[in-house]
Amino acid sequence: MIRLQNIEKVYRTSAIETLALNSISLDIAKGEFLSVMGPSGCGKSTLLNIMGLLDAPTKGDIKIDEQRTDHFSDKQLAQFRNRKLGFVFQSYHLINDLKVLDNVELPLLYRTSSGNERKKLASAALEKVGLSNRVKHFPSQLSGGQKQRVAIARAIVGRPEIILADEPTGNLDSAMGSEIMDILLQLNATDNTTIIMVTHDEYMASKTHRLVRLFDGVLVQ
Repeated sequence: MIRLQNIEKVYRTSAIETLALNSISLDIAKGEFLSVMGPSGCGKSTLLNIMGLLDAPTKGDIKIDEQRTDHFSDKQLAQFRNRKLGFVFQSYHLINDLKVLDNVELPLLYRTSSGNERKKLASAALEKVGLSNRVKHFPSQLSGGQKQRVAIARAIVGRPEIILADEPTGNLDSAMGSEIMDILLQLNATDNTTIIMVTHDEYMASKTHRLVRLFDGVLVQ
């Protein structure tokens, strides 16, 4: 589903050059649940951003579902991301002025879905994460675990084939973190969703199919 070949990412300023990723080659199969671990600053989020087409590598090739994306325009990249990818972040990134249902609908605004269809799909996504009774609430009325469930519902509302999760349990206590992890495992098992998760938690990583480690921008396992 995702193939990275000799990926390198360099950040340059007038005074310094930083090698964030160095010669990363990695294949991720359809339906795989992969964990990425490593110390802070080792390049985990950079790698996830490149997989998610939010950033471009300095060198190397990336294919998603056998498609190269390096020739895409910004508009084509946005459309491809909207169709293929779902994102879950540590800090939720919900819009506080929008109700839960409206937050979940957001990715569908970039499609040709009708208003009724958007609400139907958003309601189904919220039911899948156990929040059908919170559709009219605002994010400020939710717990951290509930906010992350809304974020997952938003990520899956467009039925993406891939979910990229950056520390999805990082801001939660162990009980809430386990609930979020169970939702991700269920999505992987029942919908065959490919999931790549960056985490610092060895226990959460142990529940996934495979673990790779980064150290100073290099894949070490």
